[in-house]
Amino acid sequence: MDLKSYIGKPTGAGTIHVERGSVSRFAHGVTDANPVYHNLTAAQAAGFKAPPLPPTWTFSSAFLGNWPEDQPTDSTGGEGSPMMKIMRELMKNGGLVLHGEQEFRYHQVVQCGDILHSQGKITDIYTKESRGKVMTFIVMENVFSNEAGEPVVTEIFNLIHRGK
Repeated sequence: MDLKSYIGKPTGAGTIHVERGSVSRFAHGVTDANPVYHNLTAAQAAGFKAPPLPPTWTFSSAFLGNWPEDQPTDSTGGEGSPMMKIMRELMKNGGLVLHGEQEFRYHQVVQCGDILHSQGKITDIYTKESRGKVMTFIVMENVFSNEAGEPVVTEIFNLIHRGK
């Protein structure tokens, strides 16, 4: 399996409606009591038109306002996420899968009522040896854009397969 051939392949796309209920529940779930995430008056007093997104909300967004009728055409051409294909192949011989590094780059404020469009891709694949085991790193990037097509949040994260 030529892992490098997967670099640049799309991992999926989506459209997400940023809703007040999901923002407040997410903030509660991560124990962030800041009133700007829970109360419209507090958000407006802080200079927002509506409650803003708590940090890291986009990572869970596929479960928080994703409506089937709004989803774009499958960006993988019907082949599914290449990340899953890679992991399936690597796991044939066992091992562990770990969520590695996670980075969020915020370009603009996102607020309740906004609609986001996401596009993901694999940006790098590399291996390292650790204690006699091969670790395969799959680096992915997911860019969330607003209705004007401007990036608002970029997520960069990796999954790691540690062989047996």
